[in-house]
Amino acid sequence: MPDISCTDQTSALPTHTLPGRDTPVLAMPFFHRVFGDRLDRHFEQGETIYLAMGCFWGAEKLFWQADGVLQTAVGFMGGSTPHPTYREVCTGQTGHAETVRVSYDPDSIAIDEILRLFYENHDPTQGMRQGNDVGTQYRSAIWCTTAQQYLRAIALRGQFQSQLLHAGHGAITTTIDMQLDHEFHLAEAEHQQYLDANPNGYCPVHATGVCLSGD
Repeated sequence: MPDISCTDQTSALPTHTLPGRDTPVLAMPFFHRVFGDRLDRHFEQGETIYLAMGCFWGAEKLFWQADGVLQTAVGFMGGSTPHPTYREVCTGQTGHAETVRVSYDPDSIAIDEILRLFYENHDPTQGMRQGNDVGTQYRSAIWCTTAQQYLRAIALRGQFQSQLLHAGHGAITTTIDMQLDHEFHLAEAEHQQYLDANPNGYCPVHATGVCLSGD
């Protein structure tokens, strides 16, 4: 991994978290390197889902390349430290996971397709890790903003579990929750659309090779 990446040996959520700060680490305006829109733009026709699947550099690129996706951003979610930095998240003392915020047009891309990309492009059975990347920040999680997203995430998790077991993999550890009580904190500018700014950058994909088949 490049120098600004991190590997943390924490295997459980912390009982004591870092204090953080009152202001975000990414100041607005910041413009998406691929789409060109402000990162705080609101899309009237769009829906948003938050996906944690290991290293967020490659995960973000996966989604900005999908037809129907309106915008992506990387940040941290699921922890206690307010407005954490990347380095703080790497200590394992904030409780956050590296997360991609995906805004999409539901008339152009179905939530099942978003979730298929999520489940197929990492190993959701790994717990607090993805391959050699170990720590709370690499855990698998979905935070939903609509009831439909939640119901489909649960249904597809069960479906994918059967397929993973058939292929010799273990139990899925992906947590699924509503976003209401979980704040998304944008990561620093150097992490936004990292693989566009750094075309030769590296972010491992730990996909199982198992495909999520239709109902």
